[in-house]
Amino acid sequence: MILTIENVLDVSAIARFQAALADAPWGDGRVTAGYQSALAKHNLQLPEQSEVARTLGAEIVAALERNLLFQSAALPAEIFPPLFNKYEGGHAFGAHVDSAIRPGGAGGKRIRTDLSCTLFLSAPETYDGGELLIEDALGQQSIKLPAGHMVLYPATTLHRVTPVTRGARVASFFWVQSMIREQSQRAILFDMDLAIQNLRSEVGDEHAALIALTGAYHNLIRQWAEV
Repeated sequence: MILTIENVLDVSAIARFQAALADAPWGDGRVTAGYQSALAKHNLQLPEQSEVARTLGAEIVAALERNLLFQSAALPAEIFPPLFNKYEGGHAFGAHVDSAIRPGGAGGKRIRTDLSCTLFLSAPETYDGGELLIEDALGQQSIKLPAGHMVLYPATTLHRVTPVTRGARVASFFWVQSMIREQSQRAILFDMDLAIQNLRSEVGDEHAALIALTGAYHNLIRQWAEV
């Protein structure tokens, strides 16, 4: 499932992020890449431990904790501290699959990368190229979103970023370890949660069908979750 989540950051937050990142200490993006990715990766990246990366990353995580669509789709157990990259002057990232395990989660814990996230921080009209191309069962999907919008997609997918030929594409990227390891199970739970929300708006909180469906949803989480 490839899911667009709109307005993770609002207009005022985007302005603050853009101002903070304008003079940030960008370095070679290959520093954090695995072997396969390093061969294909040509971009700039903020050092993980820089103050600006840590501060802005914490704000993103806080925003995601409040975002009901993200919580429903990802069912997160761990969120990798967000990283930041910049593509300009022909930078691109060739086809690759993200590493399965990433060190450096909360308290230095390793996390399994079930889901990949790209949060766009540059307005799409300010740069040419820079599309995120993701291969899934429906074929290749091209993603280029407004600033503040995010795409959530399986980390198992083959994906790449096309060359940026004008301007600069700035984004945050990170991974999620879900409580539900299996992608098909997460999709079932997401569909159920959306149905529960729609039913609640139509019949109210105390309808017997809503109570039964909510119980089934939580029993499936109880059966499938790894916590």
